Amino acid sequence: MILSVEELQFLYRNRKILHDIAFSINEGEVVAILGPNGVGKTTLLKCLNRILRPKSGTVHLEGKNLFDLGSMEVARRIGYVPQRVETGRLTAFDAVLLGRRPHIKWDITEKDMQIVVSVFKLLSMEDMLLRYIDEMSGGELQKVAIARSLVQEPKILLLDEPTSSLDLRNQVEILATIRQIVLDHKIAAIMTMHDLNQALRYADRFIFLKGGKVHAHGGVEVITPQTIEEVYGLPVIIGEISGMRCVIPGRPAWDCSAGRVSSKS
Repeated sequence: MILSVEELQFLYRNRKILHDIAFSINEGEVVAILGPNGVGKTTLLKCLNRILRPKSGTVHLEGKNLFDLGSMEVARRIGYVPQRVETGRLTAFDAVLLGRRPHIKWDITEKDMQIVVSVFKLLSMEDMLLRYIDEMSGGELQKVAIARSLVQEPKILLLDEPTSSLDLRNQVEILATIRQIVLDHKIAAIMTMHDLNQALRYADRFIFLKGGKVHAHGGVEVITPQTIEEVYGLPVIIGEISGMRCVIPGRPAWDCSAGRVSSKS
């Protein structure tokens, strides 16, 4: 087991944002955290990365209490990709190289440089090496942030909506790459996501949050029309296309498109 969370609670100005959160993740697993906006998905990731300190509960990373570890030790073990990436007058290469900081003792080594270059190749980003990140699109910045987390060589990746700024092709490439890295390097990944179909395709287990609590947690068996409607307040149909399960939104009573008909010119 890489990570275990028990009875985690987080308060913001005396208002409970998360309470009684409990789950664990093993090496080789990808876990998707799902739920509507404002339910606490990003807050949970920040608690797991020690950006925020929970009011109570425990987080154990490879058997050690996360809050007993030094900041550099946490950085060597956890790679974090936020939703919004800060920019500056840095090349993509230098921005990604910063991810090696937890491993650098005296100076940058040839090994550090090689790891950075190999990650650029892995993510098909070679053409971005010397481009300045303050001149990049949101999607390109997201890829730089993912690359920076990978060069940390972490035991667990925390990704906050990692494909939110990416086009469809890049979404598939990035998620497939993350999935393969998790399997090849025997690490784990936790991703907050809004796209249930992408979650179904790339995650092993799913955590649905509702009202700051874990509403459902498990494998593909928890992806049911009932669970989704309870969490999102929207009826859905779950079917299969080309051997892949997919979630299709139903038509709620308030959908004003119910009476629309298509026309051919």
